[in-house]
Amino acid sequence: MNKRVHYQPNLIYSDGTQVVTVRDIIGPNGRTQHPRGSVGVVVRAPRDLDHSYRVKFPDGVEVALKADELTLLAQFKEGEIGNSEINANRSDLFSRVIFKCIIGSRAFGLEDEQSDTDYRGIYLPPAELQWSLYGVPEQLDCHETQETYWELQKFLVLALKANPNVLECLYTPLVEQVTPLGQELLDLREIFLTRIVYQTYNGYVMSQFKKMQTDIKNQGKVKWKHVMHLIRLLISGVTLLREGYVVVDVGPHREQLLAIKRGELPWDETEKWRKSLHKEFEQALEQTRLPARPDYETANNYLIKARRLATQEALP
Repeated sequence: MNKRVHYQPNLIYSDGTQVVTVRDIIGPNGRTQHPRGSVGVVVRAPRDLDHSYRVKFPDGVEVALKADELTLLAQFKEGEIGNSEINANRSDLFSRVIFKCIIGSRAFGLEDEQSDTDYRGIYLPPAELQWSLYGVPEQLDCHETQETYWELQKFLVLALKANPNVLECLYTPLVEQVTPLGQELLDLREIFLTRIVYQTYNGYVMSQFKKMQTDIKNQGKVKWKHVMHLIRLLISGVTLLREGYVVVDVGPHREQLLAIKRGELPWDETEKWRKSLHKEFEQALEQTRLPARPDYETANNYLIKARRLATQEALP
């Protein structure tokens, strides 16, 4: 997949950045001094985007230009290369979904009256779009229906890195749609379960709790729903290392987790539970039978097969 130059509309280019003008630069005599498309260098950046840059051209001339009068040289040269939105607008990629499931609160058994239904899954783009100059989106989103579909290769990479959301997709009992190729991946799901789960799950929870401790110190409050899902993630990780299986539904932990969500469990008690789970996680890591690394070769062979099948008109 093509990687485009990262563009942040509110970014202020630093001194020394090469830029391209998007309008003609008119000299004191009224003639074009530098035509649109000229390359210059930022010699003084503004303090905000309401003020102008000072840009110097190769002939030594310096001009004040507003942010909308220039663009990054790298972005200008890139043009439409790797612009996956072009292919996305030309094709109905949502019709290429090979796997669709429900994750989130409804799959965890933690839903209430306000809970949305979160759909996740995988899509396989047609080969001609995959091979094209523009490429395809790594992810399809429909916010109105709470749907997100990863491009197959992106999904596999995330699974190989033990991404929790992706692993839960492979193990949720709430499967809405699956093609033969999608089912083949479900049949291979154990190849993604490794000790990397410990680093991914544990590291994320620790970093998030540090941020929450800062929020409590500065604001005196936390987002209890987020706290609940972090505790749930630790429980899931411990179970995964012990049993070699992703248990999606929280089962016997439901009421205690919902108490956290409602803010009924004091922060100190929540912290105590979290620390206890971290210790269990470490013990589970020492005792687990899961391999250190996933089966990259099997995943790669599956991807190559899928790419070959994507040359066919029918969705495999």
